[in-house]
This record gives sequence, structure tokens and C-alpha cells, in this order.
Amino acid sequence: MGARMTDTTNLKLDYVEFYSPELEQTETFFSKAFGWNFVQYGPDYRDIQNAGMGGGIERGPLKAPLIVLRADDLQAALDAVKQAGGTITKEIFEFPGGKRFEFQEPGGTAMAVWSES
Repeated sequence: MGARMTDTTNLKLDYVEFYSPELEQTETFFSKAFGWNFVQYGPDYRDIQNAGMGGGIERGPLKAPLIVLRADDLQAALDAVKQAGGTITKEIFEFPGGKRFEFQEPGGTAMAVWSES
């Protein structure tokens, strides 16, 4: 049997961030096409509401969505990602609502892990 992450990380899919150079147009599209609502956090970020899973749209260059996991123990999650062969692209940093780090899994998918503390 392969190595498993420790139970202390308790990682769950929690959030997806989209990027758009045309934030307002993307917000309008998601609202009309999917019925999603939004909370505005400054001029460059919208928190997606009513989508079945947490999400956001950040104004910026178009790139693949960022998959965000939630952990009870952020440091244990970072250690597990490193031990499993992930590449840390942003060390742990604070943001409104908690802390997170970002990484690439060995196949190249950009991901992040966040925690409230």
C-alpha cells in the first residue's frame, strides 16, 4: 500500500479561484449562465456565492483555475505535500481569513492549501 497523508492534515476540496482580465464580464456571465451571486472584496476580487462550493474570481491574466484545499493543520499539510513530491510555489502567507501556501503537484497542476489559523 502507498504512503498516506497523516490524518492531521484532513485535506478537503474547498474552493476554486478563477482568473479573468475582464472581471466584470466574467461575473456577469457566471450570474446569468449559472445563477451565482457575488460578494465584492475590493475592485479586483469577487467571492462566488450559491455555487455549491466556495469560489472566487480574481482580476488578472487568464490562467487555469486554482484548486484550493482546506486543512486543519497547515504546516502538516505543507510537510505532506513536500514529502509526496509537490513543489512549493508560495510559502505560507497570510490573507484575509487565514493563511495558505501554493504548490504544483508532480503533473503540473497548480493547487493551494488554506487554513483559518
